Amino acid sequence: MPERVCQRLRAQGGQGTVEAAVVLPSVMLVLALLLQPVCLSYTRTVMRAAAGECARAAATAYGGNMAACESFARRRLEAVPEVPLFHVGGPSDWQVELAASDGHVDVTIRGHARPLPLMGALAALATMSDGQGIVLQVSLSEDLRPSWVGGDYDAWQQIWG
Repeated sequence: MPERVCQRLRAQGGQGTVEAAVVLPSVMLVLALLLQPVCLSYTRTVMRAAAGECARAAATAYGGNMAACESFARRRLEAVPEVPLFHVGGPSDWQVELAASDGHVDVTIRGHARPLPLMGALAALATMSDGQGIVLQVSLSEDLRPSWVGGDYDAWQQIWG
């Protein structure tokens, strides 16, 4: 009886290797396809948070110092790793545009990512792309001063000063 079992095992000796050769690349491909949207989503989340914080900083920027607000946003964007799945082009690739007037702020942040080849083809169809990769863009337009609040910054300083 044990001799028959040993013969069966010898006959099926290389089957596990063949199965692994088929299954492992398939599993790795599925993981890569699942990981890519997570990486792009992280980048867009950081961009959105930086745009929101930049808008709040611009709304409170006394004297209209927008360069400091842009620098503030760029500092927040350093949380995105310089890995092609997340962002390419270095710190100079980030484009931060902002405009503020009377409590209304518009912020637009653009950057690039280079997804994996299979996902890159799908992402290029769904979003804009150029020579650097797919274009990631976040726009934010907010009224940061309620309409019921009266006066301007100087008036509020006099009241509370």
